[in-house]
Amino acid sequence: MDTILNTTILGLIFGTLGTTLGGILGATMKTKSNKFLSFILEFAAGLMVAIVCFELIPEAMEVSNMLTVIMGIIIGVFIMIFCDNLVNYKYSKKNVFKMNSLIKTGIIVGIGLAIHNFPEGLAIGSGFSASTKLGLTLAVAIALHDVPEGISMAVPMKNGGMKTYKVILYTFLSGLTTGVGAFFGILIGTISEQLISICLGFAAGAMLYIAAGELIPESHKIYKGRIAYLGNILGFLIGIISTQF
Repeated sequence: MDTILNTTILGLIFGTLGTTLGGILGATMKTKSNKFLSFILEFAAGLMVAIVCFELIPEAMEVSNMLTVIMGIIIGVFIMIFCDNLVNYKYSKKNVFKMNSLIKTGIIVGIGLAIHNFPEGLAIGSGFSASTKLGLTLAVAIALHDVPEGISMAVPMKNGGMKTYKVILYTFLSGLTTGVGAFFGILIGTISEQLISICLGFAAGAMLYIAAGELIPESHKIYKGRIAYLGNILGFLIGIISTQF
């Protein structure tokens, strides 16, 4: 029982550390330049696509078959479409946001990160069930690569007019699912490979939808220039590097 509790607590700490730090950085940035905001959105899109291509899908394919992975991706996409429509419906009748589309982008990214963080938590929990060293290594690596993801969530929210403390709070909340995943990872120990594969595919589908359906279109609305495309490429390269740790 102590092992399960300790692993869950560590999952919560490391899961919220990276996203919250990214949220603080994103919320306290002074610049409101359209070029910079477009760059950050494209950077986040490139980062997410790299994580999908070089981390989530390869890991899912290792433990299961292509059909299971594709099924998980499709489920992830449809869940994000549902969340997108829900956010639109909830805020369509409110005028509290001066830049509704930016706030919506931040919220959708946050939902996607929360979904993505759950299988990361599974990885941490499963790692600790194998050895403490492996669990800690995975936890630190995940915390580090969550920092730019927290920034990508915070910047559009802040530029959309949301208060700083709310931005930081929401980025913190998006990391809590890592602790939930860590709990299930250590509790079950040897989780069904089919379940792990579906969870990873689900996270991949969610992130693909966010990149293609939210971040890139919103970036193009704000600014159309070469700096945005360079942001996408840089995010992709940083994503490749982060998946190798």
